Parts: sequence; structure tokens; C-alpha cells
Amino acid sequence: MAKTERIREAVSGLPTLEHLVERADGGWKLVALEWEREAAATPIAPNERLVEEIPYGLKVADDCSGLVESPFERQIIITALDMIVEDCPLSQIADELNRRGFKTRDGKDWTPSALFVLLPRMIQVGPRVFTSDEWTTRRQRLPRAV
Repeated sequence: MAKTERIREAVSGLPTLEHLVERADGGWKLVALEWEREAAATPIAPNERLVEEIPYGLKVADDCSGLVESPFERQIIITALDMIVEDCPLSQIADELNRRGFKTRDGKDWTPSALFVLLPRMIQVGPRVFTSDEWTTRRQRLPRAV
């Protein structure tokens, strides 16, 4: 199967016919046009519901080809998991995240309930974190259970 190459061009005005012909002569095929405008602050219409929120710890890749790890959100997950393993209450974890200047995706301070909502995602990500080299070094400083 032939590999498809894609590019995304940011434009500041309408594309000219010459530019489109130049691209076509270069072997490119126009497959989409994307339009945007300032939106009124209206809620999403019932027939335009969001399909799914991007899982915490991931972000859309720069080339929009998929999801990649978000280093900032990964650090929040690791900090929270580290403190959970140390048996810290969610209130203390929220205080520590806020002290370090971390904010939620909404730009708000962390609360125990925001962390509670994040727990299923931490459980989902946990196996990858717990098997990483970074976790192996972190685990060495945890107290040993008798």
C-alpha cells in the first residue's frame, strides 16, 4: 500500500489560483478545506455533542495525526500516583499540586474531588508508569512494608 504524505498550511487570506495550481503540479491533491471564525459564546447544540474528551495525560499531536503524551499532565499524574502510594489523602495531594503551581485543564486549583475524577485515568496509566525506569528509582525511596 502506498504511503500518503500530508501537509497542513496555515493561511492568512484566501488561496490564489496560482498557488493551488502550483500545488497540483507538484503532485498534491486537495482533500479538504478547513474554515474557522469567532464563535459566539453559545452552548454546543444537541446535534453537535462532543464525541469524547481527550484522556488526561494525552494531547493532540502537532501534526494532528493522533494523540501523544503530554509531559505536563504526565508529571501531574506521576506526582499524584507517587503520593497515593505513600498513602497521602487526596486533600494533601491537591494541596501539593497547587503548591507546585499545577492547574487543572480548566485552569483551576486542584481539589480532592478533581483528583477523585482523575483516579480512573491514573489506574489506566498506572501499569505503564509502574514499569518505567523512572518509577523503579522512585520506588527505592519508599518505605518497605513489613
